[in-house]
Amino acid sequence: MDINKTEKINDLLDIYRTLLTKKQQVVMDMYYADNYSLSEIALNLKVTRTAIYDIIKRTTALLEDYENKLHFLTTRNRILNEIKDLDENKRNKIEEILMDGE
Repeated sequence: MDINKTEKINDLLDIYRTLLTKKQQVVMDMYYADNYSLSEIALNLKVTRTAIYDIIKRTTALLEDYENKLHFLTTRNRILNEIKDLDENKRNKIEEILMDGE
């Protein structure tokens, strides 16, 4: 499983979890957060492996659709990057002040 995709799906789940059914939440958590296989999830939930695959596929598409319409993850990441840049600018200014004092 691609680590970047896993991180993105987990981020989307953090933001849009409450818009999912309980079953979708459980399946996505087991697959993406707990790293269960399709077979393990199917066994635990007493459904077919194909049913689990379909839930994951449809729920992933649903999460991506929410993000495409609402942009909460994109906005959050932009704000976090701006904060990081502010912190970096502060560090640079502090370093400049310290270097001028030497």
